[in-house]
Amino acid sequence: MPGRAAVPRLRITETFASLQGEGDAVGWPTFFIRLTGCPLRCGYCDTSYAFQGGAWRELDALVAEARGAGLRHVCVTGGEPLAQPDCLPLLSALCNAGFDVSLETSGALDANAVDPRVARVIDVKTPGSGEVAANLPVNLTALRGRDQLKFVLCDRADYEWSREFVRERGLNERCQVLFSPSWEQLPPRELAEWILADRLPVRMQIQLHKLLWGDVPGR
Repeated sequence: MPGRAAVPRLRITETFASLQGEGDAVGWPTFFIRLTGCPLRCGYCDTSYAFQGGAWRELDALVAEARGAGLRHVCVTGGEPLAQPDCLPLLSALCNAGFDVSLETSGALDANAVDPRVARVIDVKTPGSGEVAANLPVNLTALRGRDQLKFVLCDRADYEWSREFVRERGLNERCQVLFSPSWEQLPPRELAEWILADRLPVRMQIQLHKLLWGDVPGR
């Protein structure tokens, strides 16, 4: 007798409602689903508490919890969400349930199988992150209009590296490009002045949730 199909489930660090702090949905009340685990160790990581632990949750239960939150926007984040295979069916299930869904991913794993209804926020790791070798080129070959490329900058060297990375590939013509100062490493005003001086066609962002609540989990 054939065995029953495995029920999709994911290891979850936390779920919570907050304001989206980054990307083109910044400011929108959003339900966050933070998956556990990440293969990278970026020097500026602010979610290292999600590297381990967590609790197993079934996919249907997560969608039901999102419905119960009463919010239109849902963000799947980590850690690195795509490190768990059942992240892909979770994203599709959330889209099927009528949510406006975004995915925050490190750019180190192939994101091209993600449901096209999802807005992908893909990191491009800078030298200052310590993980520049983890950038996966395939993630830049099939960018979609709703996608966003996020560069977290630690210093002037990171800015110059990122500026040339964007210019050489014409990335600003393919999707929205976000430059963000690493929290407590690069003063936001300095980054703003550099972008203006170079007339760089990128969008600067500051993490809204940290300005409001500080660097604390679940906000």
